[in-house]
Parts: sequence; structure tokens; C-alpha cells
Amino acid sequence: MNDVRFPGPVTLEFSTGSRNVTSSFEALECLDQQWPDWARGRSWRAALRACRDALDGWRSARDARKAFLKAAKRAGLVPSGRQPAHAKASVINVLRPETSFSGWQ
Repeated sequence: MNDVRFPGPVTLEFSTGSRNVTSSFEALECLDQQWPDWARGRSWRAALRACRDALDGWRSARDARKAFLKAAKRAGLVPSGRQPAHAKASVINVLRPETSFSGWQ
């Protein structure tokens, strides 16, 4: 069983400080040892299952990260305003610079 690296790290904020989780094995460790007891519900169980499945080769690293991130958000461990690594696309340059709207009526 090999560790499966996430496409991008998930940064969690605990009362003791922050932690970057970069793989399925680290996520399992975090879910087991640092997760608040009150937040060990359905999304926590789904994250455990997804990370274990990724380590066994049944699911992708992207699926495991997505489940882990969802559990972290439900537990309030992801600071607001933070986006997942794959969602950092910008929409600022949607229009070509040579496009002009002055001729429109």
C-alpha cells in the first residue's frame, strides 16, 4: 500500500495551529488523531472511506481530497475565503483586449 498524494494541499486550522494535509495517509492520520469528536459524522466517515479506498487503489486522489475537504468544511476547520487548489482559476481575462463595445447600439 503506497501513499497517494493529493492534487493540492488542504490547509486546516485547529485551535493549536494550522496543518497542511497533502496525502491520503496524512488525511487518515488527521481524521483519526486531530478531528473533533463532535464532527465525526457522515462526512467524516465518507472521508475515511475515500482515503482508505485511495490507498487501496479503488479511488483517485482527487476523490479522496474532495471527501476530506468536505468533511473539513463541515467541521469548520477550513478558513473561510480559502479555495481548493483546483478552483483557483481566474475569470478576469474572459474578453479579448481588442473587443470593443463602442459600436454597439
